[in-house]
Amino acid sequence: MSSADSIVVPVFPLTGSLLLPGNFLPLNIFEERYRNMVSDVLTGDRTIGMVQPRLPGPDNLGVADEEKPELYSVGCAGQIEECEPQEDGRYLIVLKGTCRFRIQSELETCRGYRRVVAGFDEFVADLQGETESLDREALLEAIRAFSADHGLEFDHELLASLPAVNLLHAVAAALPFQPDEKQALLEAPTPSERQEILLTLLGMGFEGQAPERAYTPPPVN
Repeated sequence: MSSADSIVVPVFPLTGSLLLPGNFLPLNIFEERYRNMVSDVLTGDRTIGMVQPRLPGPDNLGVADEEKPELYSVGCAGQIEECEPQEDGRYLIVLKGTCRFRIQSELETCRGYRRVVAGFDEFVADLQGETESLDREALLEAIRAFSADHGLEFDHELLASLPAVNLLHAVAAALPFQPDEKQALLEAPTPSERQEILLTLLGMGFEGQAPERAYTPPPVN
């Protein structure tokens, strides 16, 4: 994949999913159309695009093939790093995020799953690795305060050992923020802007979910 690529990517619509460059996402693939998708990509470049539907649920799971929930225009491509076929036909896979993309158009479904023409140019920095300096101590302190306030257990020693960007992405993906907040984290142009959003969300906690939440995510596409 190069910065000039606009390529066809099979997509897996999933509400609340956040795949970021360099992060890992385990998935249990059980529906026939997505088993078809995994089978197909395993013979090629092993790439799947994760993208959220604009309206939470029903995603593209358990709905008729002709039903296509509208998708956010930005998702993240991931490469299958691990794949364990199950006796019942399911796949247990692990995706590693590679690069965000913007959907340019949608193609006809293939064996039941959705495919898009994805442009990667504006997210070329994802392919070059994150070099931006982050305030890891501010992030670690926010995580400690958040876990104490909400009675959650984190392996703080493990978190403290992670590189700053990995720490940022791991926490952003793991916590159950609202879908629009997850999308705002995904679309943040730079790691420092993503950290700013995450620190705001950590400070708010999970009480008073939308519409009562005081934080309004920046516009997403």
